[in-house]
Amino acid sequence: MPNSSFVVGVGMTPFLSPKKSANLAANPQSDYLDLAVEACVKALLDAGLTFDKVDQGIGCYVFGDSTCAQRVFYSLGMTGIPILNVHNYCSSGSTGLWLANQAIRSGDADCVLVAGFDKMYPGVLPQTHKDRTNPLSRVLDLSKTQIPESERGKPSPGWSPQLYGNAQAEYLQRYGGPGGAERRDFAQITAVNREHGTRNPYSQLSKAVSAEDVLSSPVIAGDITRLQCCPSSTGAAAAVIVSESFLAAHPYLRSTAVQIAGQSLATDSCKLYESKSAIELIGSDMTRNAAKRAYEQAGITPKDVSVIELHDCFTTNEMCALEGLGLAEEGKGWKLVRDGLITYNPNKGKGWIVNPSGGLISKGHPLGATGLAQCAELVWHLRGWTKRRSVASTKYCLQHNMGMGGATVVTIYKRVDGEVAPSIEDTKPKEDGRSRMGYNPAEEARSISREDWKSVLAEGEASSAWAAAELPWNLNPGAYSARAKL
Repeated sequence: MPNSSFVVGVGMTPFLSPKKSANLAANPQSDYLDLAVEACVKALLDAGLTFDKVDQGIGCYVFGDSTCAQRVFYSLGMTGIPILNVHNYCSSGSTGLWLANQAIRSGDADCVLVAGFDKMYPGVLPQTHKDRTNPLSRVLDLSKTQIPESERGKPSPGWSPQLYGNAQAEYLQRYGGPGGAERRDFAQITAVNREHGTRNPYSQLSKAVSAEDVLSSPVIAGDITRLQCCPSSTGAAAAVIVSESFLAAHPYLRSTAVQIAGQSLATDSCKLYESKSAIELIGSDMTRNAAKRAYEQAGITPKDVSVIELHDCFTTNEMCALEGLGLAEEGKGWKLVRDGLITYNPNKGKGWIVNPSGGLISKGHPLGATGLAQCAELVWHLRGWTKRRSVASTKYCLQHNMGMGGATVVTIYKRVDGEVAPSIEDTKPKEDGRSRMGYNPAEEARSISREDWKSVLAEGEASSAWAAAELPWNLNPGAYSARAKL
């Protein structure tokens, strides 16, 4: 029987726009390195562990050279452990979680540190290697045949808005009309996520907007407006995953450990191309298949889940994923949105809280970090650490992270004791991550100090001053402190 996996430490940085993180930083060289190390330090502090306890490291990113993970982890210790670099587009972070889970379940590892990070470019996603075959070229070529006649001949807004613009148009054509789906339903998804984001201290966009604001913002592709798109972001997140035996050897972790109850990674089926559907071309079948297997592994149904972090890169994707995850029948996701059943609602028990963090649309989307940030959010909910965005009687949480090209990971989490999450008033930070960090990271976004970093370094002779010399708190502590206050 496979071993069980548990999340015992999480941490993340605030997500910022690429322009803001560069222009406002007192240290203009602020980069993936210090952001990723900061997230790792927070995760290790949360778990009360030093880096020498880690027996495998996984770094997840899209924009970076081939051994960025080593650069990050060497700053915490050079212990000779296996280190993997993961690039699975927008699902890179959750793919790293999947690999950690596989390593634990197989018995190959007892403690894995997974870090996700990206320093992105402003604007639409670029194709960085134009001298070789684009792995998405077949998707993009087929997408061009699906552009509505009225849109043909217009300058391309970028490949991703076009894909999701086509899918929204197809959805409205299929399920719209009198008494059916409307553009406003897609706009309402943004309004919901932006309101949720006002409760999250890590959010890049923390100002609420209305559905009318969304519809009146500039059109990007088809009928999709700018506010229906997630922003480019810079940031990092990390998680510590351990085995049952590691948990038994560190009993202080049990009260805040969160179990991975079910998890599945799916890639595209032939529906991607053969259906000739714009909805299928955004990877919807991956969501269906990954969700089905994750539910089966956890032994639950969608009705057992209370809180969901869903991959809302565009509002179209959230609408289709609501159906793919089994929260609504095909063509009925818009009713969940219109009836207020994806947000905080007085009609308790009739819906789900989707993207309490604000999702990608509000929180931001540094590609490699997104899967780990979703994990952190759900761990905080199950621990009962959230206050402004808490959800009563939460027993199971679900994470959905997808990447075009494609890969989708669905993960289901539960508490070790199998009970519902307590309220924040019933949890006291006597000996948990909050006491070690000096604050509640679910409700407050702080940076780390040089002392925090030193406290989690690998013990013995495994730490290299040379490897860590360019960290900003070592180069210029004053400049780092100023950047940390952003």
